[in-house]
Amino acid sequence: MQNLNVGLIGGGFMGKAHSLAYAAMPMFFWPAPALPVRKVIAEANPDLAAEAARRFGFENSTADWRSIIDDPDIHVVDIATPNHLHAEIAIAAAEAGKHIICEKPLARTGEESKAMYDAVKDKNLVHMVAFNYRRTPAVALAKKYIEEGAIGQILNFRGTYLQDWSADPNSPLSWRFQKSIAGSGALGDIATHVIDMARYLVGEFSAVNALMSTWIPERPLQTGGADALGTVRGGEGPRGQVDVDDEVMTMIRFANGAVGSVEATRNAHGRNNFITFEIHGTEGSIVFNYERRDELQVCFASDPGDRRGFRTVYTGPAHPYGDALWPIPALGIGYGETKIIEAYDFFKAIAEGGSVSPNFADGYQVALIDDAIVESAAKESWVDVPQINA
Repeated sequence: MQNLNVGLIGGGFMGKAHSLAYAAMPMFFWPAPALPVRKVIAEANPDLAAEAARRFGFENSTADWRSIIDDPDIHVVDIATPNHLHAEIAIAAAEAGKHIICEKPLARTGEESKAMYDAVKDKNLVHMVAFNYRRTPAVALAKKYIEEGAIGQILNFRGTYLQDWSADPNSPLSWRFQKSIAGSGALGDIATHVIDMARYLVGEFSAVNALMSTWIPERPLQTGGADALGTVRGGEGPRGQVDVDDEVMTMIRFANGAVGSVEATRNAHGRNNFITFEIHGTEGSIVFNYERRDELQVCFASDPGDRRGFRTVYTGPAHPYGDALWPIPALGIGYGETKIIEAYDFFKAIAEGGSVSPNFADGYQVALIDDAIVESAAKESWVDVPQINA
């Protein structure tokens, strides 16, 4: 069992999630494929970096992320920064021969994502984009049912990601509302998770027809560098322009003939982290709601007529990743466990010399879908989605 030294760049919300996963992964998956060593963390200034190192259990800290790239003792570079930094860091890490895990979306645009994919595709590196929700055991179970043919040919996918943290017009202008940093709003921030699940469960997108809306055009300027995610109010001070989308809706044509839709907003009062999908097939249906993440609802057409209807399967030891999680289904899982599973699959690929999905090719393809959605909304028409040759 080898030790793999991790250099984490970014000590915010996602830095916390990744640090927890590195600490806990060997506790759940034992023997672990490899032991993540929290070696060094980078933040915007020395004080923030030192605080993050103490809080998240890293041996060292730095205010210069390039020192992580240049350190020959670092095996894994973890990118948990705002989106505008992803490409520069990932390309430098690939050139230095590091394995890379990068938070979603892979980059702000398809062009940036292509540069990242080109940097890793011909190198013997493991690269991953952190669409962790597909590693929810119930979602992996849905994939298992689909691959077994339990619901037949897929006809329709209907997905949502609804949140309310930015519904208040006095929530501050974080980087997530600035196109130069984020690239897009609800589209890149949350819709990409559902797009990833649609590709994972159904297949490639061939065309999209989209609407995008910005409901709150100005927000109070944020003080401090932390991403407040709507937990504070900006008051009556100066305001800045929001130049990204608050809401996106798109119809989908899949390459295999299925149809579908994705809807995402951060302005839905009462919805906290409402990630859902409903999939209809010729032999049954599957329904998932992340706010009830231990459950998968299924209906099989083969059931007798007097018993046909949705049943609830509670995920546990008998289901994907279940043998490493909690021994009783009713104990449940949380957001942290999806990150622990993600870390397990990533380090397993490194230890075994394999690959992992979703990787930078998947992140690039999602970025091309995002670009097509933006183009479609501007043109108010169907737009074909380009396909990469991974």
